[in-house]
Amino acid sequence: MRRRLLITDCLGPMLFGLPNLAYAATVRPAQWLFIALAAVIPALLLGWFLGRRGMLRSKKVLPDALAADQRLMWALWGSGDSFWIWEVPEDLLSWASATPMLGFSGRTSVKASEWRARVIHRDDRARVEAAIATHTAGLGAEQYEVEYRLRDSTGAWNWVRARGRAVSFDAAGKPTLVAGTFRVIERERADDAQRRISAEVIKHMLEGVCITDLNFHFVSANPAFLRLTGYTADELHGQSASLLDSPKHPRVFYLDMREQLLQRGNWSGEMWQQRRSGDAFLAWLQIAEVLSPEGARSHFVGVLADVTDRKRAEQRLRYLAHFDQLTSLPNRAFLRQRLRQKIDTGGSRRFALMFMDLDRFKHINDSLGHSAGDELLRQAAKRLTHVVGDAQNVARFGGDEFTVIATGDTSNEGVERLASEILDAFAGPLLVAGHEIAISPSIGIAYFPDHGRNMDELLRHADAAMYDAKARGRNTYRVYSVRMAEDASERTRMESALRKALDRDELRLVYQPKLSLRSGRISGMEALLRWRSAELGHVPPSRFIPVAEETGLILQLGEWALRQALSQARAWADAGMPTTRIAVNVSAVQLTRGGFSEMVKMVLDGHGLAPNWLEIELTESALMADPKRTSQTIAELRETGVRVAIDDFGTGYSSLSYLRGLAIDTVKIDKSFIDGIEHNVDDEVLTSTIVLMAHSLGLSVVAEGVETDHQLNFLRGENCDEIQGYWLARPLDAEACHSFVMGYQMPKGLVLPGA
Repeated sequence: MRRRLLITDCLGPMLFGLPNLAYAATVRPAQWLFIALAAVIPALLLGWFLGRRGMLRSKKVLPDALAADQRLMWALWGSGDSFWIWEVPEDLLSWASATPMLGFSGRTSVKASEWRARVIHRDDRARVEAAIATHTAGLGAEQYEVEYRLRDSTGAWNWVRARGRAVSFDAAGKPTLVAGTFRVIERERADDAQRRISAEVIKHMLEGVCITDLNFHFVSANPAFLRLTGYTADELHGQSASLLDSPKHPRVFYLDMREQLLQRGNWSGEMWQQRRSGDAFLAWLQIAEVLSPEGARSHFVGVLADVTDRKRAEQRLRYLAHFDQLTSLPNRAFLRQRLRQKIDTGGSRRFALMFMDLDRFKHINDSLGHSAGDELLRQAAKRLTHVVGDAQNVARFGGDEFTVIATGDTSNEGVERLASEILDAFAGPLLVAGHEIAISPSIGIAYFPDHGRNMDELLRHADAAMYDAKARGRNTYRVYSVRMAEDASERTRMESALRKALDRDELRLVYQPKLSLRSGRISGMEALLRWRSAELGHVPPSRFIPVAEETGLILQLGEWALRQALSQARAWADAGMPTTRIAVNVSAVQLTRGGFSEMVKMVLDGHGLAPNWLEIELTESALMADPKRTSQTIAELRETGVRVAIDDFGTGYSSLSYLRGLAIDTVKIDKSFIDGIEHNVDDEVLTSTIVLMAHSLGLSVVAEGVETDHQLNFLRGENCDEIQGYWLARPLDAEACHSFVMGYQMPKGLVLPGA
């Protein structure tokens, strides 16, 4: 016999998942209403179930029962659940639902197998049947629950959650009746998916996320937060957030932050935090309140990011934007910012801008290499800041150019005194890569507001004054004047024209003979470079040679002059002129460039000339630019048989004692000493001393710029070896020089005694 259906058999599946009734003492009236409604539904349906068999036999359907009791319809509609029973022997599935969700519009009963085949999604069907089979076989729990996709009467698929339980059994214990409910869970499932996605996002975020209670004790944290702080989840749980407070902030900082959070419900900003290891890190922290469904604050959620490396990178970028990486001095951008600030906020308060350039730095950089050039710039920066004092007032403008903003004693005397101190600081050589490098600055000075009322004008005028200092021999300072702006413009034009001079064939050599006072014959001549520009006319060497050296064009001009001079020597030799030394001037840039002696030998060999046709003339400044490299090059030239002379001796840093260590042959006394022989006893004494000491070192002496008989007689009396100047001959073109040499006869009585 079939067991009698009990009320508890139907109530079981209906109450599955509802809150424990013992909770009723604490719920609100609205919740009681829902619980009561959920309890009434199975009671109402129970009557329908008890009469189900008779109704089926009399071919009555569920709508008749629902129509008979409108309250049952309301109860189903209010709960949102649908009720079903499955009579297992007949495989008959019947349901009661407020909406046509079970795929058969207008019907309430159908074969269960047909229903499963038509309305359950094919991908879910096997899982649903397996759950039912397991339950009816008594292998699972007392109740089963399964989620699947179900097609409604409109053909749309909906996710539902079905719960069921066998409520009646035959004598063999096999289920004869299974009852249960189902509910559409589309929104619930979407919410669950969103929660799962959110949980996965939080789990894999690089930023740390934590939740605290209202007393700022940790409730949970994601893996990134644990990695950032160094704590495990167990160590952090229940601990106060002050565990992460860093001593880099005073205690009151954290108290104020939490007070603001309690007042406003959110807080964001940077703060130092401390890891479990004790290491501090700079964090960007955002905290916001979490509200309960009733709108009450329940928790705080915080998002934490370690911005230490980013802040360091930002600081590094700011440093690189405003400071020179090589010298650590402020750079051009910082200088412009300081100047703009001083001009905008200082009214008409006077200050001076010094523009400083290192003389002949380019050829040092080219000859010794960029690493040596960098080291020289670093040492120059240290010397400059040592003199000026405040490193904020010194800047590296670019290359070998530096600036100084003089804000102390801004009187003319005070600023010029500072400029003199800077020049004195560079009087001694710098030791760079094992070389003693003598380098001097040229300084231009412009005053605000005297020489410019805006930044660009002030910079331009200080730069013009600096170039004027270079034009006046370097290693000096000049104060801006209106004329300098014109000179700067002219210099720009000259540089442009000089770059075209070789291509336009505007350069030529002239030759000034030298006379031996011992033999009475022409002993040689000096090749002198001349330039007649199509744009500028005749340009003297004193104006274009410094420009050529500053721009590096001297390398091309110097090599051209050497080749041209030796080509002319070859022509003279072919014309029958006896061997006569041609002196060619060489700049420091050429001498220290590297490979100079090899180039000289190649040109000599190319013209088939013996080395005694050539003499190289060097200035003292060229010798001192890089003494070690210069000494090596001179030795290489001497090995090839080329003579070496020191030009303009007495105007630079060198001394005869220094020359003793160099393999040179001749000293040329500068014209400025010869000019003073007739008028200045000191110049006579100096000239006599140079001749005497040079002879003691085995060097021959040439006097430059001899123009009068008095000068000649004085030099003869001091046993000077050779003379050069207008007394003998002006510079001559090649043809005139050849004629002069071949036909020269020295006046009687001028040859040195004993020659």
